[in-house]
Amino acid sequence: MTPLAAVVMAAGLGTRMRSATPKHLHPLLGRRMVDWVTGAVRTAGADPVVIVVSEETQDAFPGETTAVQRDPRGTGDAAASARATLEGFEGDVLVASGDSPLLTPELLRELVETHERERPAVTVLSYEPPSRPPYGRIVRDDADGLSAIVEARDATPEQLAIDEMAASLYVFSSADLWWALEHITTDNDQGELYLTDTIGVLVADGRTAVVHRTNDPRSPDGVNTRAELAAAAATLRDRVNAAHMAAGAGIVDPASTWIDAAVELEADCVIHPFTVLRGASSVAEGAEVGPHVVAIDASIGPRSLVGPFCYLRPGTVLEAEAKAGTFVEIKNTRVGEGAKVPHLSYIGDADIGEGTNIGAGGVTANYPHRPGLPKARTTIGRNVRTGIHNVFVAPVQIGDDAWLAAGTVITEDVPPGSLAGFPPRQVIKEGYVYEQRDD
Repeated sequence: MTPLAAVVMAAGLGTRMRSATPKHLHPLLGRRMVDWVTGAVRTAGADPVVIVVSEETQDAFPGETTAVQRDPRGTGDAAASARATLEGFEGDVLVASGDSPLLTPELLRELVETHERERPAVTVLSYEPPSRPPYGRIVRDDADGLSAIVEARDATPEQLAIDEMAASLYVFSSADLWWALEHITTDNDQGELYLTDTIGVLVADGRTAVVHRTNDPRSPDGVNTRAELAAAAATLRDRVNAAHMAAGAGIVDPASTWIDAAVELEADCVIHPFTVLRGASSVAEGAEVGPHVVAIDASIGPRSLVGPFCYLRPGTVLEAEAKAGTFVEIKNTRVGEGAKVPHLSYIGDADIGEGTNIGAGGVTANYPHRPGLPKARTTIGRNVRTGIHNVFVAPVQIGDDAWLAAGTVITEDVPPGSLAGFPPRQVIKEGYVYEQRDD
């Protein structure tokens, strides 16, 4: 098989997005728009992958192979910017737009396979979208072969009536690509170097151009506006949810459930409506999450219960059969096996032992009292029973089996098996719980 490189064009700023964030860096289900494209081309077998960036965005791609387009002179200039980076590469070059996040590896492989089979100078992806967006039209000759791609703003009324559109996706022989880019001009409405003009240049020189037409009306679409970004996000949401359900996860209402691409769901977990799972979150077998739950970089253990109306922030770990209930917020905390934070509590920077129950209105107060100090942690042992409206002023440790009286601000460590509290001042009765058991 011929070696395959890829050039992903991501230098445009996307002014129609009306955003200070460059278009290709807008987030979609935990990835930037361009990351969906680079992920697809890599999965399709392209290596190396060169991302064409602007001077403004070149620092946004650490660890990636990039080429800088110094001036915004059009898509032809963008592709040409990658030439020096691919110096010495002899093979085929897949050229894709970085604003097409719905591209799939399967569609890219089909395009590459057509190019491998036909061995033309270039293979172009075409499709027929439901509407007639301002995309380049596929112009065919009398023998139904590809003769040119004409941009919408340069097209005649007859050409604008063509339903077959170019999808800004190509596979070139590398030698033909670099030759054609040397021969395109700025003789067009925008005065730019169009990558689409390479097709007419190659055909006029007697070289072959082939069309691979897909029946997929959605995957080739680009994103240029906020509305198109939202539509693309919904399509990716549906794909991600469908993949999880095919693997055995239960998603009650996929249309209202948003799951980032990196989230892991085990079989037989259940995700209820209006739940958002973001970042590197994971949900284990038998857990139930939602409705109305947001979890970010959180680990939800087997048979755990979360929600409704719960917020799990980064660093939250719920072990097996733990519970984070209604109107609960948890951050950077380990909740031990079978432990419960049932309702109306904020627990941050804490460790909660197995079997412990946190009463309603529990709050860990862990912000440093002096500037520059790190946040302190609260440690609550095993089988502890806290009262309602307890505040834990960190750093503080609650021993195993302790009980806490309602309405108490805990400022001192509580030994195991003790009863502590009694506002307005804390009183500790050591051994109280064990004495009651002896009776």
